Amino acid sequence: MSVPTTPATPSAPEAALDFFEQAQLDGVTFPPGDLYSDEPPLETDFHLQQMLLLIKCLDWFWRDRQDFYVSGNLTIYYSPNQSKSKDFRGPDFFVVLNTEKRPRKSWVVWEEDGKYPNVIIELLSPSTASTDRGLKKQIYQDTFRTPDYFWFDPTTQEFQGFHLLDGVYQALSPNDQGHLWSQQLQLWLGVVAGQLRFLTPAGQLVPTPEESALAEQQQREAAEALLARYRDRFGELPPE
Repeated sequence: MSVPTTPATPSAPEAALDFFEQAQLDGVTFPPGDLYSDEPPLETDFHLQQMLLLIKCLDWFWRDRQDFYVSGNLTIYYSPNQSKSKDFRGPDFFVVLNTEKRPRKSWVVWEEDGKYPNVIIELLSPSTASTDRGLKKQIYQDTFRTPDYFWFDPTTQEFQGFHLLDGVYQALSPNDQGHLWSQQLQLWLGVVAGQLRFLTPAGQLVPTPEESALAEQQQREAAEALLARYRDRFGELPPE
């Protein structure tokens, strides 16, 4: 399976940091950064389980890393005015790279060195689809400058992705398996058994912790069965 060689996009939008530096020089006072998330619950169990699946898989796959933050249905505060208005709510799933891995009440851009998400996934529903395809896509492109944006509908299985190129989202082309490449994560995303999953560059499914434990158990059982057949035929293994 070939991996696209998309031109690298800066991991953190440089213009965002410039904005906050200039704001400080201009004497702009930002609200306190200790802000709680203010998101409505996800609409269905399908949406909730899909979000948790994505978070769990990436957390497990990158369990030895401490340089990223992954969350979902969490408010991203990016403007001093947003804490007073509710014009925009947080993504269903997002990843920020090159940051500290620790729990947060929300993602407050001016408290995070001006960092915005590197990857965003929205889970479409009848009430949010038009916003996810329109207003949010525009915000992620023009304000967040998030390099990789995807959406997925757990009900209809609609799946599409975009990569930011020269400041404009370009639709990603699927590979032969229908998977889309995330340049930021260096992983594929694809619909597997009705759910959006991560896949390695080689096309292997990124497992959940439970799937990993089951695979290890099956390997142990297979090794034990092979050893039992050997003993039945040849006796005990010779001493080392």
